[in-house]
Amino acid sequence: MKERERMHEEWKVSESKKTGIFGNRTKKDMIETHEWMARIIQKDNQIMEELKLLNEIEKTEITYEKNDYKFIVQKQEREIAILKRALEAKDENTNKSTTSIGEILWKFLIIFSFIAIGYLVYVRKVKPYFNT
Repeated sequence: MKERERMHEEWKVSESKKTGIFGNRTKKDMIETHEWMARIIQKDNQIMEELKLLNEIEKTEITYEKNDYKFIVQKQEREIAILKRALEAKDENTNKSTTSIGEILWKFLIIFSFIAIGYLVYVRKVKPYFNT
């Protein structure tokens, strides 16, 4: 960019040159100005090519970063799926244990009820026969 600025300054100098008779511009002055303009355009084209190259490099880097992030997200999704399955298995085991505890409590209640009813029957019906 600095070189282009320098060339632009040279072009301005050549544009202001008037070496002809009565302070007019000569054909040589105009050719020199034209040559400076051609150099500036060439430099502009070179700058544009470099900018295009930088743009392509940046796009490539962004694509690689995007792919890296995509890979990380997919990996995280797989890990989350594994953790969900493990959690569901634990929940299922917990539900089975809770059901087992509930069944045990119901069995205990039924057995205790039979024992209590048996004891009441024994105390009211069977024990009076042995006391007499």
